[in-house]
Amino acid sequence: MLIKDLRIAKWDISWVTILWFLLAIIGVLLKIKLGQDKIGNYLIFDNAFQNTIHQHNLYFVDPAKHLGSFLYGPLFSIVIAPFAVFSTNVGAFLWGVVNAGFLFFAIRNLPVSYKNQNIILLISAIEMMTCLQNMQINCIIAGLIIFAFIYVQQQRNFWATLFIAIGFLVKLYGIVGIAFFLFSNHKIKFSLSFLFWLAVLFCLPMVISSPSFIIESYAEWYHTLVAKDTANSVSDMQNISVMGMLRHILKTEYLNGIVVMAAALCYALPLLRKKQFLNLSFRLSYLALALIGVVIFSSSAESPTYIIAVSGVGIWYILQQESWPVILLLITTFLLTSFSATDFFPLFIKMNYVRPYALKALPCFLVWLVLVYQLLKKDFGAETIPILHQ
Repeated sequence: MLIKDLRIAKWDISWVTILWFLLAIIGVLLKIKLGQDKIGNYLIFDNAFQNTIHQHNLYFVDPAKHLGSFLYGPLFSIVIAPFAVFSTNVGAFLWGVVNAGFLFFAIRNLPVSYKNQNIILLISAIEMMTCLQNMQINCIIAGLIIFAFIYVQQQRNFWATLFIAIGFLVKLYGIVGIAFFLFSNHKIKFSLSFLFWLAVLFCLPMVISSPSFIIESYAEWYHTLVAKDTANSVSDMQNISVMGMLRHILKTEYLNGIVVMAAALCYALPLLRKKQFLNLSFRLSYLALALIGVVIFSSSAESPTYIIAVSGVGIWYILQQESWPVILLLITTFLLTSFSATDFFPLFIKMNYVRPYALKALPCFLVWLVLVYQLLKKDFGAETIPILHQ
């Protein structure tokens, strides 16, 4: 069985484990206590489940309900189904805790030492709370990408591609896991498994709806995302990306294509170093690159999305030799990326600099650049950092 195959890493109750779930529970409960008008994202998700069953347009925004747009694939109706059967408050609470738990479980199964798992969890904790406070799914998306990596590591391609397909058909971001194809020893099995899961998961929502409705919904999803991408260009709360940062600072939108093409090249070139694939540090570095890049080069990136990127920063950090530049970059990530989304960050700086110039993306971009350099230049075979399980 899938879960039975996973390694349960030292399930002693450490203070990091307690802190992680305590923050998650407190964060979700405080949000729910503010009233249902403050958990709008969860209400959108719950509404999408009902719309799928009754075959109402998933992407129509009903002004009478005062809810935002639904931006996920029809498969999301299956993901949210176990929570939608409960009352709103109970469902929202379980949704938040499961989000936190899924990412926790993914990090706990990374092939690194227990100490390093704790470091990644601590680095990710604030962004995890930001995600849960917004009732978003991004903790699960980060976990899906990490699990895909873990199962490719174990050469369990069938299950690895399940996680990639779920992430892709729910929020597109999960498709970055397809790069792990090159780390597989059974590439044909990987490819066939991915196509199998795409077909199964594409059809799965039809079980609670109808084939024609789901096919139409996928077409509507595409048009919704295209419209959302256009709207993101004028929003300070969206497009918290490298492109958004450059657009605000340089007052131009003409660099978007250049930035995306340059990023794609930076993703591709390290994959030419096939001899380095044998080194776990190289593969983990590429996982970190994927987690960070899928956010900072997305025009749909918003503050709650950064749990994905900061999980990547945590993985990057445990792979580094301790030095002042590394510590300084980590501190900058804490301050500018994670704390800037909280009430503890100076409001004047947030409203006049961080938000207007999309500076939340800057530290993650700098880490991404370091990773690109290391993946292109470093000899990972000479790695001396103890990252493996003891």
